Amino acid sequence: MNKEVELTKQKQKSKETKERIFRAAKEILQQHGYESLSIKNICEEAGVSNGSFYHHFKTKDDLLSYYIEDQPSINPDLLDLPLDAEEAKIAIIHVYLNYVEYCKELGVSFISGFYDTKNQALNPTIWTERPYPIVTVQTYVEKALQANVIHLNVALEEFTTDIRMIVIGNVFEWCLRNGDADFEGNMRRSLRKYLDSTID
Repeated sequence: MNKEVELTKQKQKSKETKERIFRAAKEILQQHGYESLSIKNICEEAGVSNGSFYHHFKTKDDLLSYYIEDQPSINPDLLDLPLDAEEAKIAIIHVYLNYVEYCKELGVSFISGFYDTKNQALNPTIWTERPYPIVTVQTYVEKALQANVIHLNVALEEFTTDIRMIVIGNVFEWCLRNGDADFEGNMRRSLRKYLDSTID
């Protein structure tokens, strides 16, 4: 029993350290931007050693992709097999409206820092197992295609690439306007237009 309690305490301590490192990176990004985000600066801000950092994260970009795990989870029932194309479109849009809310929660300065071309956490060729919205959508669409509930008039890879670019464009627009844009409305409208032209 004592071992179990000890293990739970260790897990909790590990989780708290991970959160502290992430909060420190978030603070640096918000205040100074991606260029100032070094492992040395993150460790100083978090009050942890380099060893502690590398125990939890491989690189600073790995740390940045951790923020994806922190987003509000989506009701799994919503991502069950859709009844038809319309339901599939609604579910996909919902995934990204969920992401819009999360971006707003983190704030323009964090998201502006995160969406930096040097941030390898954004590189789709090296994504980790973390629940990126586009990975969630791709899995959902694959499932619906296999069940013959929907049809795509483009290749799945092209579809996910297009959606990723639409989303990034909306995020950039929101950041460029310093939050003064109809982030939710723009995301909904542009995705709807694209989905209507590709899914039936």
